[in-house]
Amino acid sequence: MNQTASPPAAPFARLAYGADYNPEQWPEEVWAEDARLMREAGVNLVSLGIFAWALLEPEPGVFDFSLLDKVIAQLAGAGVDVDLATPTAAAPNWFLTAYPHVRPETEDGVVLAGSSRQTYCPHSPEYREACLRIADKLAERYAAHPAVTMWHVHNEYGSPTGACYCAVSAQAFRVWLKAKYGTLEALNTAWTATFWGQLYTAWEQIDTPKRTPMADVNPVHRLDFARFTSDTTLELYTGQRDVIRARLAAVGRAETPVTTNFQLINCKALDFWSWAREVDIAANNHYLTAEAPDNQIELALCADFTRSIRGGEPWLVMEHSTGAVSWQPRNLAKRPGEMRRNTLSHVARGADGAMFFQWRASRGGGEKFHSAMLPHGGTGTRIWREAAALGADLAALEQVAGSRVAGASTAVLWDWESWWSLEQVFRPSVDLAYKPRQLEFYEQLWRAHVQVDFAHPGADLSGYRLVVVPQMYLCREQWAKNLRDYVAGGGTLVVSYFSGIVDEDDAVYLGGYPGVLRDLLGLTIGEFLPLHADREVALTGGGTGRIWSEEIALHGAEAQRVFAEGPAAGGPAVTRHRVEEGTAWYLATSPDPATLREILRAAAADAGVAFDTQTPDTLELVERASPDGDRYLFAINHADEPAEFPASGTDLLTGEVFAGSATVPAGAVRVVKLEA
Repeated sequence: MNQTASPPAAPFARLAYGADYNPEQWPEEVWAEDARLMREAGVNLVSLGIFAWALLEPEPGVFDFSLLDKVIAQLAGAGVDVDLATPTAAAPNWFLTAYPHVRPETEDGVVLAGSSRQTYCPHSPEYREACLRIADKLAERYAAHPAVTMWHVHNEYGSPTGACYCAVSAQAFRVWLKAKYGTLEALNTAWTATFWGQLYTAWEQIDTPKRTPMADVNPVHRLDFARFTSDTTLELYTGQRDVIRARLAAVGRAETPVTTNFQLINCKALDFWSWAREVDIAANNHYLTAEAPDNQIELALCADFTRSIRGGEPWLVMEHSTGAVSWQPRNLAKRPGEMRRNTLSHVARGADGAMFFQWRASRGGGEKFHSAMLPHGGTGTRIWREAAALGADLAALEQVAGSRVAGASTAVLWDWESWWSLEQVFRPSVDLAYKPRQLEFYEQLWRAHVQVDFAHPGADLSGYRLVVVPQMYLCREQWAKNLRDYVAGGGTLVVSYFSGIVDEDDAVYLGGYPGVLRDLLGLTIGEFLPLHADREVALTGGGTGRIWSEEIALHGAEAQRVFAEGPAAGGPAVTRHRVEEGTAWYLATSPDPATLREILRAAAADAGVAFDTQTPDTLELVERASPDGDRYLFAINHADEPAEFPASGTDLLTGEVFAGSATVPAGAVRVVKLEA
């Protein structure tokens, strides 16, 4: 896979601050107040028009831009730039009535209704044509407008509309398969179609992978359908992007960035490594899981990943929340100071701006209880005061814009193909899951203040001293070679269980598990020994394992910990293998958090990576560095008591000067411009 990104967009000259703005929900007399309050809050960018298709094209081919004309002029007068959206995530009711077959179909054959958003089949030619038409009309009118400084295609591709299983999608799938395989013989071989008598003798026999009587579909059929869905949904984006780019080039504004908002780790449907090459700036939506303890760690993971998706370039938080969201089981409100910490954690980890959903809380509709910068209670609320204060903070940090996160010597590998393939039925345990494993490993690195990048398994890893693979069930041969070359050249690798098992066709590598990683890890697995639900087994040297164990024979690797009990009692649980200049570690179980941290500490020692467990893990420390050598240390205190950290320089938020050490109050943030 080619991981080369498209040329980077010019960075923002300031940190962006704002929100989704939906003036169509409010009478025109409110718009002037919005512009005034945006100026008061320090807002300098809003996303506009995301759900306005029915107003912009009230009848087929009839366009009315009067609302946008007025609103953009008013925003421009207040010094607020516009991230202009194409409104294709919410097709008008006239469109759904005229083309009822455009509604998406589930794997159970249920056709989904409108009266919401994301109601479309991504393969419908009528939908694609309508999207290109409205995108072109918008770009024709506003490409030259000086207030439109960025373009926002669609909204949250892949969520909730990921795959569609309708007849139109089936035909598009067959076209995609013909291009990939060329012949039915090649497809039947890749799909192991002789199993359960699934041989295809005509392309027309291939359907979308709908639910079957066995509750199982051929796993490669489903895997290829996931690839197809990601590829063809990307075509929706690039089609609109190219229409907009053509209009921008025609008016001499080709440098204006065009992007879309990812839901990076929460959208399984799309392989964002591929998508990242097609956007001018990475933009991501992130919402805390409100009930999760220490949810700032998952936020940091997502921020690090968004930065990594385009090789460390500055990126943008397109949406997050000022307080509670409206769609979780229990929508817990953010406590005082939490919104500020969340936002500045994104900025610390490379964001050149932060925006919210949305500017003004809706009176009606499905998300009327979703928080906003301007709540139902207006400017007398705590959220409003915090939002305005945050605008002042970001203005004070203007010089940080364009700098990059420094010091990542560790990479965590993430691959959507492995995610798609792992989480199918008929695996050795229902407890095998992709995201939880990623978060478990990342959490221990975060708590030890190890700065992390994320990387694709095929990427150049030579710049990292430590590479961590929490889960890679599907491993292409070239990826295994990439890992082997990395270790042989002096790198340190940590691999967790049930990795390297199958190839890109979900076919098991023969000769013993873990397949293409056997020689690299210096061991062979004779049998998987998954554990009972909620069972923990003791390990020698202390700690426990859960979910998984294995019968392992060592072939060069050395046991670092052994199963003291359970089905693999007496056998290796953690191993270490020297390979030329480097070291490969393997974990045959899911250790408890403290034990996992100690294993990672030992691997980090092999790699020469600092593993800091002396600084409180409630104190988040991240450094950004500018091209001219300026360095900015972000200190975010998630604890209820003050914390001290080493620093000499000036706090850009307060003007305080520190020599040698600084203290950050409970729940507060400091951004220290370090002395040269």
